[in-house]
Amino acid sequence: MLRAKGKMKKMGTIILVVLGLALLIVAIGPFLVPVPPLKGTVPPEQLADPDSKFVEVNGLRVHYKEAGQGEPALILQHGFAASLFSWREVLGALAQGRRVVAFDRPAFGLTERPVEWEGPDPYSAETQADLTISLMDALGIQEAILVGNSAGGTVSALTALRYPERVACSGAGDPAIYQGGRPAWFGVLARTPQMQRLGPLLARQIQKWGRKFGESAWHDPSRLTDEIWQGYTKPLQAENWDRALWNLTAASGPTGLGEQLNRLQMPVLVLTGDDDRIIPTKQSVRLAGELPDAELVVFPNCGHVPQEECLIYSWKAVEKFLASL
Repeated sequence: MLRAKGKMKKMGTIILVVLGLALLIVAIGPFLVPVPPLKGTVPPEQLADPDSKFVEVNGLRVHYKEAGQGEPALILQHGFAASLFSWREVLGALAQGRRVVAFDRPAFGLTERPVEWEGPDPYSAETQADLTISLMDALGIQEAILVGNSAGGTVSALTALRYPERVACSGAGDPAIYQGGRPAWFGVLARTPQMQRLGPLLARQIQKWGRKFGESAWHDPSRLTDEIWQGYTKPLQAENWDRALWNLTAASGPTGLGEQLNRLQMPVLVLTGDDDRIIPTKQSVRLAGELPDAELVVFPNCGHVPQEECLIYSWKAVEKFLASL
């Protein structure tokens, strides 16, 4: 009996030692992983195009482009791993008789990527909705029509919910309403010192899988040419892009938009391709059915980026929607 108790005590001690060592490895191990600095990165302004513009909004230098005049203005918001570059084909076309503004959301494009900040997290969807309104204020825009693609549709919807008096109507291209966003516990884990160190290394992996992800957004992947891909990846030359991408990942919590759709009382145009493999087409169909005042347009032989792959159809759909208001 005494011998058995001694063995159990010894086994318990071994287990505690093993658990202690495991916790020590988890706590200290990440700080032993080398994180080499990014090479060849520059301040975002050095990557700007001749028609690029910058304005300080809520303490951030925001990169934007615009065309046309008149209100309500059209505000274009891009999706994940994109930038205002994704609107290059439609920005000018939509600027017939109205002002059109496309801007880079924090963590993307050439907008400033803060590493440290005071106050609200600039990478959260809610703060980016606030930034949209502050950008409108900075540019002298009183009322806007918001058009968002994918995660940009999430920010557009949040903006309309938080500031309905500033939004005339909304357009959503393959919006991420029912999916997207990490569980709340992930944000807590991602903000630990250990993950803050390893996170940028994980973010850099987009350089390996990004092209495949980009191709999956198109019905015909061959149309994502090397030239277009270079336009998408140009912002990966901007300083701190890896840390910013990780900070955005850490801030991507649940929005609860699906439970608030009845509050979006303004007209909404929902656009989607019939072959969307990022945000399944059925989710856009569901969204149009659950919104109080929505019109649905499904483009044939089109994927997740109709403003690029189905340029003429998406432009005409938006123009027809706006003319009917």
